[in-house]
Amino acid sequence: MRAADEVIEFLAREIPAQQLASFRASEATRQRVWQLVEKEKDQGLTPEEQCELDEYEKLEHLLILAKAKAGTRTTHG
Repeated sequence: MRAADEVIEFLAREIPAQQLASFRASEATRQRVWQLVEKEKDQGLTPEEQCELDEYEKLEHLLILAKAKAGTRTTHG
């Protein structure tokens, strides 16, 4: 099992499905991500900024998969 799969499984199993489904990053985090996306389009990112954006995208992907797994468990028992 991949490490990411273990994290997804843990999140889906340990966090109530409703709570997981309603999770959203803070307003400050969302604004920072949009700043990075805009800067990436306009002028490019520094290596540190690119790492920050990549990290956010990986976390977002894991969260989406955990939400889907938790939703599947809710609907299929």
